Amino acid sequence: LYVVESGGGSVQAGESLRLSCKTSGFTLDTYAVAWFRQVPGKERERVSCIRRHGDTRSGETLYYADSVKGRFTISSDNDRHVVYLQMDNLKPEDTAVYYCTADYLPCTVVLGWENWGQGTQVTVSS
Repeated sequence: LYVVESGGGSVQAGESLRLSCKTSGFTLDTYAVAWFRQVPGKERERVSCIRRHGDTRSGETLYYADSVKGRFTISSDNDRHVVYLQMDNLKPEDTAVYYCTADYLPCTVVLGWENWGQGTQVTVSS
C-alpha cells in the first residue's frame, strides 16, 4: 500500500491549487484517505478525509477541519485511484507541507494513520 502526493506549489492569497494523492495497493471503496498538513514546530494537523462506503450508492463520509470548511473540497476518482484536495481561496495560514495518508480507519480518527506519502509543499503569499 502506498500513496504519492503531487500538486503543491507557490500561489498568492485567494488563488487555488489542487493536490492529488495517487494510491496503490488498496481500494478506495474500503480505505479512508486523509490529508494532513504540517508546519515546522507544530503538530501535524488533519485537514480533510474521505471514506467511501462500498459503491457510489452507499455514500461516503467526508471530514473537513473548521479552518478549511467552505474553501477545500476532497473527492476521489476510483477509476484512477486518486484522491484530490481542491483548495480555493487560499490563505497564508494554509502554508504547510501537505501529506496524504490512507488506512482502514474511520475519518474521525486522528492518530493511527500509518501509510504516509512524502508530502508536497504549499506556499501561500499575501
